[in-house]
Amino acid sequence: MPQIIFLPHEERCPEGAVTDGSSGEKLIEIALRNGIDIEHACEKACACTTCHVIVREGFDSLQESDETEDDLLDKAWGLEPDSRLSCQVVLGAEDLVIEIPKYTINQVSESQ
Repeated sequence: MPQIIFLPHEERCPEGAVTDGSSGEKLIEIALRNGIDIEHACEKACACTTCHVIVREGFDSLQESDETEDDLLDKAWGLEPDSRLSCQVVLGAEDLVIEIPKYTINQVSESQ
């Protein structure tokens, strides 16, 4: 069972978090289940960039992103080579270290 470490984020996860997930499970589902409120304006349909995360460790263990995700990531704030949309990250067998970027380009946040 892979371990997911969420680095501290001022609003979404102030203390950081360490959770377990199951191989084949989506990263955003693990985050939400553990009280880490990653934005997901498109309801996890890979149609926006609000669930953008940076995979600091374990990136190479993930399946490659598809063309749709890559096109959307090009619009994400703070894009890095190890950026992914958490609604598209399917856990493998390796542990992950995840950073939630400080900003999102979401024009309307339902949490405010």
